[in-house]
Amino acid sequence: MKITDELLHKMAHLAKLEIPENEREALKKDFQKMLNFVDKLQEVDTRGVEPLIHITQEKNRLRKDEAILKLEREQVLKNAPDQDGQYFRVPKVVKK
Repeated sequence: MKITDELLHKMAHLAKLEIPENEREALKKDFQKMLNFVDKLQEVDTRGVEPLIHITQEKNRLRKDEAILKLEREQVLKNAPDQDGQYFRVPKVVKK
């Protein structure tokens, strides 16, 4: 595949980009290098190679989700900079 001005314009349109005129040639060359690299990968013989779902065969060892320590409301609120006895008070951040 060859990167043409039309193809570059179409990709820029789809990506909602404006490409300055003085950067187009360099960008076309970079895209062409990327496509050449992908074409080179197509030459690799992968017969007999199983597709990978994961990079390694390692499994995550997960622990049970158990509540270990329960804090009382008073304990949690005692270090709060501002609270009303039930909830934390925070500055309003929504503008009207």
